[in-house]
Amino acid sequence: MGGSAQVVADNLTRQSDAQQSAALVTAQKAAAQAARTKAADAARAKAAAEQHAKEQAASRAAAAEQRQQLVSYSPGSVQALAASIIGNATEFSCFSQIVTRESGWNYQATNPGSGAYGLVQALPGSKMASAGADWRTNPATQIRWGLNYMNSRYGSPCGAWSFWQAHSWY
Repeated sequence: MGGSAQVVADNLTRQSDAQQSAALVTAQKAAAQAARTKAADAARAKAAAEQHAKEQAASRAAAAEQRQQLVSYSPGSVQALAASIIGNATEFSCFSQIVTRESGWNYQATNPGSGAYGLVQALPGSKMASAGADWRTNPATQIRWGLNYMNSRYGSPCGAWSFWQAHSWY
C-alpha cells in the first residue's frame, strides 16, 4: 500500500511539473506576442508622427511660397534693388540696358518660344537656382545670378552690354 501511495505521489508531482512547464511556455508566448504588438504599435505611431511632421513641413513650405508669390514688385522697386546690389552706377546702367530689353524689368517674364525666364532671361530659368531656391519669385536672386553670369562670361555687365549691342543677345 505504501508503494502505491508513492506511485500516486510521483504521478501527481509529474503532472504538477508538466502543468507548470506548460503554463510557463504559455506565459512566455503571451509575453513575446505582447512585446511584438507593442513594438508594432510603436512603429506605427512613429511612422504616423513622421508622416505628420512631413505634412506639416510641406504645408509650411507651401504657405511660405504662397506668401512669397503674393509679394508684388514694381519695375521701379526692382531697379532700385538691382542698383543697390550692383553698387556701381556705370555697371548698373549697362545691366539696366540689358534687363530693359530682355524682360522690361518683369522678374516673372517668360519667353514663350525658348522658355527663358526672369529679369535676365536665363535659359533654362532653373539655372538661377544656384543663386537661391526662390529664383522664380525673388528678383534679388535673379539679379545676383545675372550679375554673376555677366561677370563670369563677359567680365562685367558693361562687357555683356557691349556684346548685346553687337548681337542683340548675350
